[in-house]
Amino acid sequence: MLSFFPESFGQNYPEEADGTLDCISMALTCTFNRWGTLLAVGCNDGRIVIWDFLTRGIAKIISAHIHPVCSLSWSRDGHKLVSASTDNIVSLWDVLTGDCDQRFRFPSPILKLQFHPRDQDKVLVCPMKSAPVLLTLSDSKHVVLPVDEDSDLNVVAAFDRRGEYIYTGNAKGKILVLNTDTQDLVASFRVTTGTSNTTAIKSIEFARKGSCFLINTADRIIRVYDGREILTCGRDGEPEPMQKLQDLVNRTPWKRCCFSGDGEYIVAGSARQHALYIWEKSIGNLVKILHGTRGELLLDVAWHPVRPIIASISSGVVSIWAQNQVENWSAFAPDFKELDENVEYEERESEFDIEDEDKSEPEQTGADAAEDEEVDVTSVDPIAAFCSSDEELEDYKALLYLPIAPEVEDPEENPFGPPPDAAGQTGSAEDGTAHTGSGDKKRQASSDGAPPKKKARTTTIELQGVPSDEVHPLLGVKGDSKSKKKTAGRPKGSKGKEKDSPFRPKLFKGDRGYPVDGAGMGVGMKGRAQAETGLAAAGKDPDDPPPQQQPPAPPPPPHPFSQALPACCFPSDKTPAHFPQTANEPAPPQLPLRPRAFVTPGAPLLGRLGLITLCCGNTKPVINQEAFKE
Repeated sequence: MLSFFPESFGQNYPEEADGTLDCISMALTCTFNRWGTLLAVGCNDGRIVIWDFLTRGIAKIISAHIHPVCSLSWSRDGHKLVSASTDNIVSLWDVLTGDCDQRFRFPSPILKLQFHPRDQDKVLVCPMKSAPVLLTLSDSKHVVLPVDEDSDLNVVAAFDRRGEYIYTGNAKGKILVLNTDTQDLVASFRVTTGTSNTTAIKSIEFARKGSCFLINTADRIIRVYDGREILTCGRDGEPEPMQKLQDLVNRTPWKRCCFSGDGEYIVAGSARQHALYIWEKSIGNLVKILHGTRGELLLDVAWHPVRPIIASISSGVVSIWAQNQVENWSAFAPDFKELDENVEYEERESEFDIEDEDKSEPEQTGADAAEDEEVDVTSVDPIAAFCSSDEELEDYKALLYLPIAPEVEDPEENPFGPPPDAAGQTGSAEDGTAHTGSGDKKRQASSDGAPPKKKARTTTIELQGVPSDEVHPLLGVKGDSKSKKKTAGRPKGSKGKEKDSPFRPKLFKGDRGYPVDGAGMGVGMKGRAQAETGLAAAGKDPDDPPPQQQPPAPPPPPHPFSQALPACCFPSDKTPAHFPQTANEPAPPQLPLRPRAFVTPGAPLLGRLGLITLCCGNTKPVINQEAFKE
């Protein structure tokens, strides 16, 4: 009977939310490394945030792309990470240093990319409106995989568990199994809906253990197949799926599907809402539905390779789903029992006696004395969860964790050595442009305190018959304007947008910083420098008093908080005696009030209400007590 339960009797799937990971930027895609110790998250501003999943802290941030990151994949040993962005660029990254080793430019957007499970020199790329491409990183060459019909190029592809075969699927439901080394067709079959009607293939995912794989199709059904049966059927076979998983009530379409780490469960994310459906693969029954925030759309789902933990992305935030940990003290002490109320403890006789102290022990002599137990403290037993079925030892070169450098408050200048000598800089200036770049690199390296980074090699991939004007699905969202995402990419410069800034207040008469003279007394956010520049442009001296108007206007009533201005708010060439000290003393009209910059965004509003006095030189505002009393 125990043969029916190869795994533990406990539940191996998450049951509730266990916090979130906020990448500051808007997260779009995520993937675990092979051991689940690091989680790479691709963001909307082109950055890759690598989380230490044990501490739930950010271990590294790589400024990878300018446009949003749409796909990520780890190498087998965890030292390399390949990423794709919506501007058709594929980049290879060194995780430890954060440097870019290679770049590939494709003519169309990249839908998915995947490292070879065993060979770190090969990467499978699925461009939009094109056949899949197999990249070789060492020589920057590529091979276009054969497809079933040239007229249909909406093809998805994936390596099998060990990378021996590549499975491709098109929009007409045709699955091709290709040999990875020779690209020869090994097997093929067509996914039908039961009435000989075909359905489009949306994604193909393989389990980390076992030979099963799933196919997500456009008819909202997830089909689970056995890879060994597919290879046995050969070309144009008709294999039957092991399971058909679907939501019969709501007819939910699936955005992303994947297996659990042990291959016993399947999770599917809804394309309509933030909801995760978990099925048991062997039986096919729905065991759990995890609901996120209402109204959010799901972008990506990843299951932890070893533990029952799921990471999902919606609204730019990574949500973590895990099991409810219940404290079980009886696991540590079998005779432990919980009490409802306090009970007086009575110690039994000889309760804490380990053995009889009065008993005499015979002395060990000869061979008995030499039989001491040896404890091996040098060798390390491999962890079964980290090893594949065909491996006995772990990869000792694997990158499980990222070192984090401590933050130094007062770092030394140039800790990596002296700056380049003046002779080298002079020589670079005399030799011309050929040495100027290297000199700049040396100076930049010395200023940063790190060796200069090597420039990544960029290779342009030419694909025949592929349109170059396609837009990535992340950028071009179909439907009404409400469903469209915000503008992707890093924010441009703020030139020309200061007048619309929400932190910039509108100025009114009576406020400090209001332009007194229309020729050049600049607005409050520009400060004294812009005001003097404007006056100089108009042909006036900044220190000259404004011209007297005929007839002279009566002096304006003094402002309530002109009674207690700190000394730093006065111009350097004027004294506080020139300014009104009481509410009844009018301000002299011949002295200009030079505008000052506001310190905090919220202070101008309080200044207009008469509750606070804005100080130009200090960050501490002066509270107007009289205005508060009123």
